[in-house]
Amino acid sequence: MVIFAGRAPAKIIYMCVCFCKPCYETSLTDAQWAVIEPLLPLRDLRRGGRPLMFSRRLVLDTVLYVLGTGCAWRLVPHDLAPWDVAYRWFRSWAADGTWDRVRDAWRDRVRVADGRDPEPSAAVLDSVGEVSSGRREHRLRRGKRVRGRKRHLLVDTCGLVLRAVVHSASVQDRAGAKLVLTGIRDLFPRVGLVWVDGGYVNRVDSGLIRWAADNENVEIVAVPRNADVKGFQVLPRRWVVERTFSWLGRCRRLARDYERKTAHAEAMIKVAMIRLMAARLAGETIEPHGPIEAEAARRLTDDLDH
Repeated sequence: MVIFAGRAPAKIIYMCVCFCKPCYETSLTDAQWAVIEPLLPLRDLRRGGRPLMFSRRLVLDTVLYVLGTGCAWRLVPHDLAPWDVAYRWFRSWAADGTWDRVRDAWRDRVRVADGRDPEPSAAVLDSVGEVSSGRREHRLRRGKRVRGRKRHLLVDTCGLVLRAVVHSASVQDRAGAKLVLTGIRDLFPRVGLVWVDGGYVNRVDSGLIRWAADNENVEIVAVPRNADVKGFQVLPRRWVVERTFSWLGRCRRLARDYERKTAHAEAMIKVAMIRLMAARLAGETIEPHGPIEAEAARRLTDDLDH
C-alpha cells in the first residue's frame, strides 16, 4: 500500500504492508514459527524508537533466504523485508547474543526429546577449510594454495553444535582446537571427553592432550583412520561431526566463506542450526534434495548398518 503525503514528490512516504506471506522453500512454516516466536526479543517502545514496519517473521524469513540460497543481501526478493533491515537485525541479534540463546534453548529441548540429558558429557571436534570470496584478510592454508578460513565445530553426540569458531586458514588445527576448548567447562560443566581425529594428536606433537587435561580438565581421545581401507569409511564417533558439516553444507551461504567478519560467519552457522532444530521441534524433517544427496544418505545408512 502506498500513502501519498502532500503534493511534492519529496514528501512521498512509502509504507509497506505485507498482506500475504511470501512462500519460499527457505521460509518458516507456521509450526516452526510457533516454536521460535517466544524466544525472539521484542522492541520496547517505551525506550523510544519507531515501531517495526516489518514483522520479525518476515525479517527472519529474509535471513533464511540469504542463508539457504547464498545470494547477496542486496539481491533478496522485493516481497521479503528490505535487505538493510534484515541485515541490521541479523547483525544486532548476533551482537546481543540472541542467536546463542535460541540455539542453546533449542539444543536442550532437542536432546530431551531424544531421551538424553540436557547437559552433554562428551563431544566431537573437527574443522573444515572453506574457500573465501577473495578478501585480503584471509590467509593461505598451509599445505594448500587456497585462500580462506577454517570452521572449527564442537558438537555433542547428537551432532548439535556446542561451539563454533571461525578463524584464519593459516592457523593449525591444534591451535584452533584450543580456541574452541578454552572455557568449555564453564559453558558445559559435564563435558569431560572430546573425540578428535589423528591430525590433532600425533607422534610429532601431542601437546593438545596435556593442555586440555591441565587447563580444561578434558580428556582428548583420537580416533585413528584405518590405513588398510581405501576410500570413504565411517569412523566411530567422528562421523557425527562430519554429518553436521553436511547439514551446514545444504545452506549455500555456508558452501563458501562470503562473510567479511568472523562473528557474522559464526552467526550464520548458528542460524543454520536453529533452522534445523526448529524443524525437529515442529515435528518436521528437512530431507536432502537431489540424486547426489540421496545417494550419499543411502551409503551412510548402509555403512552404519554394517
